[in-house]
Amino acid sequence: MLVRRIARPMLAATFIYGGVNTLRNPQSRVPGAAPIVEQITEIADKQLPVEVPRDVEQWVKINAGVQVGAGSLLALGRFPRFSSLALATSLVPTTLAGHRFWEHEDPKERFGQTSHFLKNVGMLGGLLLATVDTEGKPSVGWRAKRTAGMAAAAAEASYTKASKRAAKAQKRATKQAKKLTH
Repeated sequence: MLVRRIARPMLAATFIYGGVNTLRNPQSRVPGAAPIVEQITEIADKQLPVEVPRDVEQWVKINAGVQVGAGSLLALGRFPRFSSLALATSLVPTTLAGHRFWEHEDPKERFGQTSHFLKNVGMLGGLLLATVDTEGKPSVGWRAKRTAGMAAAAAEASYTKASKRAAKAQKRATKQAKKLTH
């Protein structure tokens, strides 16, 4: 559909541009990302059997790389559901790290950060819609249920057919046994 071909690159453009800028100058994002990376690594260390790297700049670069890669895929219409999900996943820590409006006392700064925060929330909504967009095709869940239903129906039909054959074979065997006894 034409709308998808136009909307996906429009949605992806912000991520590609922001990701490239961040890859060129990751140090500018490190101070804002530090508290988020600290929280994520602390939780990950408790949940995972391996130690997670704590280098904030590395996390910033990984996030930027995800945004460039997934944004490019989304813009090209390749794996749009997966790339939208990847972008949505990367947008949450980006928003929490970069637009902490609740920490600002200056009304102008607070307003600007609130606006950016809400813009990102809106983009997150668009990405979530793109994530569940099946392009008019049935969802994987629906197709799985349908396939399972068809398989069950086919198995039942095979069972019924085999039962009828077995009943016929039983009748023939009974007739032959009667002929032999007479």
